[in-house]
Amino acid sequence: MDSAAAAAILAEEEPVVIGKAIELTEQEKARVSEAVRAAERQTSAEIVPMLVARSGLYRDAQHRTGLALALLILTGLLMGEALWLPWGWHAANAAWLIVATLLAYTIGTRLGTFGAVIRAVTSTERLRRKVQLRAERAFAQHGISQTRERTGVLLMVSLLERRVYVLPDLGIGPKISVAQWDEVVEAVVTKLKANDIAGGLCAGIERCGTILTHVCPATPGNNPDELPDRLVQEP
Repeated sequence: MDSAAAAAILAEEEPVVIGKAIELTEQEKARVSEAVRAAERQTSAEIVPMLVARSGLYRDAQHRTGLALALLILTGLLMGEALWLPWGWHAANAAWLIVATLLAYTIGTRLGTFGAVIRAVTSTERLRRKVQLRAERAFAQHGISQTRERTGVLLMVSLLERRVYVLPDLGIGPKISVAQWDEVVEAVVTKLKANDIAGGLCAGIERCGTILTHVCPATPGNNPDELPDRLVQEP
């Protein structure tokens, strides 16, 4: 996988507002597949839509949240000492402080598994990088670079990170500007803001097909379907 292909689309990533990760219905999957077939009738390129629940595990987010909550509880207990220790310190008080701190840490680590919390304690750059790496890995795993003229395009939505990533192959990347890929992302984002994931994918595929028609139009009688038209869904 040439890094130039990824570098060409970094500016197109944009946060989106969507709900919880969901499993699309068979009707929605069929709708996305039909959008791919319709777009590919006009271009020799191959469009692969992908929906993933998340692009990273972010285990450190759990520890950060746990530590933050533990520190907050410990600080609150020490500052409010006069309220819960009116008769002064006793040996058992230290034990209660430790128990309360450990309990707060445990609760915090659980809170750190929620998407909103992960996004709050993880830098935008790290979220972006995780999505980029997931897209590059998927590009290789699903053989998108195996088309005869290197004209594959991955359109990926990562739910937890709330990001859209477009990754073109080498045969396409140099021919399309950043602004044009940005139009694809915007088409997806507009629908995602209404919590219409299938509609967002379809809109992005349609816009992608329109752009690709101009740079690699279909050749009558010589436009094989080199990659599956189905939506790729992964955890």
